[in-house]
Amino acid sequence: MAGATPSKRAAPDSNTLQPAKKTHWSQGLLASMNDPNLVVESDDRIVIIKDKYPKARYHFLVIPKLNFPNLKSLKREQSELLHYMEDQSRLLATKYPQVEFRYGYHAIPSMSQLHLHMISQDFDSPCLKTKRHWNSFNTRYFLDSADVIRCLEERGMVVTMTPIAGEKLLDQPLKCHKCVYSPQNMPKLKQHLYKHINN
Repeated sequence: MAGATPSKRAAPDSNTLQPAKKTHWSQGLLASMNDPNLVVESDDRIVIIKDKYPKARYHFLVIPKLNFPNLKSLKREQSELLHYMEDQSRLLATKYPQVEFRYGYHAIPSMSQLHLHMISQDFDSPCLKTKRHWNSFNTRYFLDSADVIRCLEERGMVVTMTPIAGEKLLDQPLKCHKCVYSPQNMPKLKQHLYKHINN
């Protein structure tokens, strides 16, 4: 139309995920959320994907579509979102009735963008290689989803831990999550885990 001023393009919502121009490995979840080979479920609020490097036979990540870098970026009003994320992961778990899952967050995640881990307790995976991998899921470094939600609702923020405390947990001696066995190394632990898997 003659004389009409060109319409300005609306600025993107700062809370909406935007693809990074130059992707660092820590931003990998943003690409994985759009990978049809990884996406398991998706709606207008969350995406559930298969972990690209699973640490168990069944390892899923529940990721909100709004931009929350980590637990520390959450406020009390986001507790409803965390409830929703856990509810959707438990709904997915009904497809695997024989599988025991845990639901939680790493206190100090390596990947940017909030994500809930839904991980089976067999820990049978070639991607589970190091003591740090193991301890990130089997010490207090792994925060139970219910505890995170309770903390957010009661305190208005999620309290995690200092990086020094996190490092100490990751470097703890190995210990089986099912019994008192303390192996000397990962190969011995993985061999031991088959006893629990096959029982």
